[in-house]
Amino acid sequence: MDTSHPEARDLQTLANVGPAVRRRFERLGLTQVGQLAGRDPFELFEQMCATEGRAEDPCLLDTLMSAVDQANGAPAQPWWHYTEERKRLLAEPR
Repeated sequence: MDTSHPEARDLQTLANVGPAVRRRFERLGLTQVGQLAGRDPFELFEQMCATEGRAEDPCLLDTLMSAVDQANGAPAQPWWHYTEERKRLLAEPR
């Protein structure tokens, strides 16, 4: 892996992404930060739920929102920074 390019960084270099979340990303074929840029965290969450065959903890969605924001160039925030936004977005019709 070429680490001289930020988009080629391993997903675990992102705040809030540890080994378990990294494995969930890998099950979707995502292994580098650049692959998250421009993605919809809600779609990723739905894919993860489908891949696991069960509903995932909504806090995972907060983590995905954080990871996608970081991949898009935003500063790292703790996953719980996204909880209120997630709740608000889920209450709105999609």
